[in-house]
Amino acid sequence: MAKVSLEKDKIKFLLVEGVHQKALDSLRAAGYTNIEFHKGALDTEQLKESIRDAHFIGLRSRTHLTAEVLAAAEKLVAIGCFCIGTNQVDLKAAAKRGVPVFNAPFSNTRSVAELVIGELLLLLRGIPEANAKAHRGVWNKLAAGSYEARGKKIGHHWLWPHRYAAWDSG
Repeated sequence: MAKVSLEKDKIKFLLVEGVHQKALDSLRAAGYTNIEFHKGALDTEQLKESIRDAHFIGLRSRTHLTAEVLAAAEKLVAIGCFCIGTNQVDLKAAAKRGVPVFNAPFSNTRSVAELVIGELLLLLRGIPEANAKAHRGVWNKLAAGSYEARGKKIGHHWLWPHRYAAWDSG
């Protein structure tokens, strides 16, 4: 009894924009060999040609699957967005063709959290302003406007949308 509807070597995967090596490794380990891999995004005409006989496409955020591109896909079964959003895919056009679109909404949660913590510390210490002054030749040794995070409640306030606020917790 067959486990797949097609032989694995007949199922084509199109991976663009340098999708992570683990994706390639996983597909190969599962026995798939018909994998077209591109390190960058394809222009519209190249994409239409490559997607024509693809069963699955994996992409990131630069490749745009428009209704025109999806119309060229004769065998497409599913779209995998290796990123948090799906705004690069015409979801209505995909739905009309019965093609589900998947994404990885929590794939960069840790990275974003680490970046936010780093940015908070930069702002608490006044590093961007001090850095700008240092580049203009001003070396300010005073700690005025520089705060430690310890003992502070830190948050984003809607009245101050482009900066993070820190205030004493006592």
